[in-house]
Amino acid sequence: MTRPALFCDRDGTIIRDAHYLRDPALVELLPGASTMLRAFAEAGYALVVVTNQSGIARGLLTEADYQAVRERLDAELARDGVTLDASMHCPHEPSTSGPCRCRKPGTLLHEHAAAALDLDVTRSIYLGDRWRDVAPALALGGRGILVPGPDTPADDVMRARAEAEVAPSLADVTRLVFG
Repeated sequence: MTRPALFCDRDGTIIRDAHYLRDPALVELLPGASTMLRAFAEAGYALVVVTNQSGIARGLLTEADYQAVRERLDAELARDGVTLDASMHCPHEPSTSGPCRCRKPGTLLHEHAAAALDLDVTRSIYLGDRWRDVAPALALGGRGILVPGPDTPADDVMRARAEAEVAPSLADVTRLVFG
């Protein structure tokens, strides 16, 4: 039987958004990130990070920089007893590398993760601090939850209130989903 996933954005959602993060030393988990991720894992959800990394196409960081940051995130989460099932990223930037289906709100990375991990996208949660992070829920039939951060546009919050859900914090996401 397929299981649901928590498709979670990275920057601004589970780690502080350092804008084009290339230095692993700057990885900082946001309050409640490990606790929320662990709750989803214990409830049987696959944990899948899906992140846009346009800084790669812009030449602001390399694939090696991205991988080093990903490894540091994995290590930070492991200290808290959390293991991600997958981390997927889109290295494109439409004005530089042209359009693609993997850049959120595109769903290609979600679809690849679902195929690789045997996931039920319709029972999954799509979590992030921007509308583009939760919009795949509408396309794939899941549940989108926006957690606004300091860089979240007001229009994204208004749209999420109308078409998805909004939670004030990661702890509230856990309460919203599991009661």
